[in-house]
Amino acid sequence: MFGPFRPTAINYGGLLWKTPWKLSPTRKANQRKRLKRVDAVIETVRQSGVECTALDEALRLPKEHEMPARDKYTVFSAKAVGYRKGIHKVPKWTRMTLRTNPRGF
Repeated sequence: MFGPFRPTAINYGGLLWKTPWKLSPTRKANQRKRLKRVDAVIETVRQSGVECTALDEALRLPKEHEMPARDKYTVFSAKAVGYRKGIHKVPKWTRMTLRTNPRGF
């Protein structure tokens, strides 16, 4: 128990990288800011007069204020119990566009 070969706190705790099961209010606020910044960039590119297919696809996405909270903070998952999981469980979720869901979800 005590001595030079005692287990560390990490060994007691299990996984080293623990992911909370829900987003904290701070992380939710950062997600909203991130969505608003993306909306601002899309609007700036639209006003510049550039035409491309990527811009057309981006304009079809819902804006941050049009999205329900369920879509802002969760994504569709076929394996999850309620077919939804927290957005922070998706790898690279801060760099992906996760604004759309399959039909019916």
